[in-house]
Amino acid sequence: MATVELRISAQPEHVRTARLVAAAVARMAGVDEAVLDEVRLAVGEACSRAVGLHRSNNVLAPVRVLLTEEEKAFSIEVGDEVPGAGVAAADAAGVPGERGRASQPDFDDAEGEDEMGLAVISGLVDDVEVSAGERGGVIRMSWPRAGSAARG
Repeated sequence: MATVELRISAQPEHVRTARLVAAAVARMAGVDEAVLDEVRLAVGEACSRAVGLHRSNNVLAPVRVLLTEEEKAFSIEVGDEVPGAGVAAADAAGVPGERGRASQPDFDDAEGEDEMGLAVISGLVDDVEVSAGERGGVIRMSWPRAGSAARG
């Protein structure tokens, strides 16, 4: 199982870099060519969301992107460091995941945009989870590798 870790500063112009890297690594991992546009779009949405959360909450830490080649799938995790963000939006968008926080601190989140971004991601990716904890949130997405039995 190979993993590539990418950390981008919370600047909108770095989202494009994350999309390009994700598509290149997905291609090397054996993700079907027909799915690469979905990978690019989903990573762009997830990274844009994380960048927006960091910027609106004055978080200086980088956004984390983990790209992992598994036996039958390729997964991407996009993590932010904004405690409490994403749980309500994930519920509203119908995205499955853990609800790891008992309470949500106040944060300045463009809630409608957050919900829309998660809805777009869930429309692009069959296997998506949104989780949130004290250290921030994670959007985990995965796609089957070409020729794997994971297709359904």
